[in-house]
Amino acid sequence: MTAGVGTPVPRRPRTSRRSLTIILPIAFAVVFIGLWYVTSAFLLSPTRQFILPMPHEVLIDAFLTPKSLVALLGPLWTSTVIAMVGLAIATAIGVITAVLMSQAKWVEITLFPYAVALQSIPILAIVPLIAFAIGYGFESRILVVVLISLFPIITNTLFGLQSTSPQMRELFTLKRASRWTVLTKLQFPAALPALFTGLRISAGMAVVGSIVADFFFRKGDSGIGLVIDTYRNQLNGEMLYGAIILASLLGLVAFWVFGLLGRLFVGSWYRPDAR
Repeated sequence: MTAGVGTPVPRRPRTSRRSLTIILPIAFAVVFIGLWYVTSAFLLSPTRQFILPMPHEVLIDAFLTPKSLVALLGPLWTSTVIAMVGLAIATAIGVITAVLMSQAKWVEITLFPYAVALQSIPILAIVPLIAFAIGYGFESRILVVVLISLFPIITNTLFGLQSTSPQMRELFTLKRASRWTVLTKLQFPAALPALFTGLRISAGMAVVGSIVADFFFRKGDSGIGLVIDTYRNQLNGEMLYGAIILASLLGLVAFWVFGLLGRLFVGSWYRPDAR
């Protein structure tokens, strides 16, 4: 029986959608691991299987051997600290910059081209300049993270600040609200969903930045990027893939954490998937 005009269309149960978000990634992981086994066992010659070792070999050698696991977790923690410190600095700079842009058009016109240019410059091109300026240590790695993760925070926060309802703006104008009141009571709350979207993007980019920085700035504690480079040079496939898996999980966890924070802060009144 077809629904008549005005008849509400039945909604898909929320529980089924939540089940799909679990089942589909697991199914994809099973297929991926199966293809991994097939490739390693049948498509690579025995002399080249070190390029793609069996998944169970990676699990045993990298994660179930205590000494190997400790060798990976220490650098992973260093990369986590660098990524989160750099992301915190980028967040402060990005939010302040976006607020200034939203409050004065001339500031936006002046700064936005430089933000785009900063995003467009290959990080490898400015690595030597960073090294000459502040050396090869911890601070240089943090600076790389800041440069890589800054742009999404600026653009998403600015978009949120500028996307407030015109009717609400008119209401605040009628009430003779100050610019500070409009910013703190209207614009910034409305910008929170976009801000957390930018943070989710930048969190993953911060992890990438910390790994990239490890390849060039090698003073101080080793990060997971340096470990990846070391095992690559040693042709140690099991430990190399173990380090790559941990680096990927770090990016995934960072993305998930900021997604969770976004839902905690704005989930009670902002539901983009509620339909």
